[in-house]
Amino acid sequence: MGLHIIDYNSEQYKDMVDLRYQLLRKPLGLSLNEHDLQNEQHNIFIGYYDDGKLEGCCMLVPLDEETVQLRQMAVLSGLQGKGIGRTIIRFAENLARDKGFKKITMHARDMAVGFYQKQGYEKKGDVFTEVSIPHYTMEKMIAGF
Repeated sequence: MGLHIIDYNSEQYKDMVDLRYQLLRKPLGLSLNEHDLQNEQHNIFIGYYDDGKLEGCCMLVPLDEETVQLRQMAVLSGLQGKGIGRTIIRFAENLARDKGFKKITMHARDMAVGFYQKQGYEKKGDVFTEVSIPHYTMEKMIAGF
């Protein structure tokens, strides 16, 4: 098992795009188009691997000097509940802190709110619809700040 920072437009990035599409977009009848992907070139990509196979991922999107947004968190079906998501979150938080960010924010799908609350994230505001499903804004101050 290992966590890796993935370079934009690398073979690992292409695998990550496919995983995100299969788990997050395809079930909603949505795609990931070239325009969406071109806007990602300044993001930070994190992949969780076991025996060379990508099993989970997320990306961090810098919003300003203090805040980064966690997006596109995904863990392969059948592997959820085994600590992979928690491991990815901890790595992302440490990486964000090391880069000088003080806060992580996200738009969490309604069904994932409980998971993020267990990781110390708090709901901010009311439910809203994004990509056709209910979401909440969630935030966490990164330890050390």
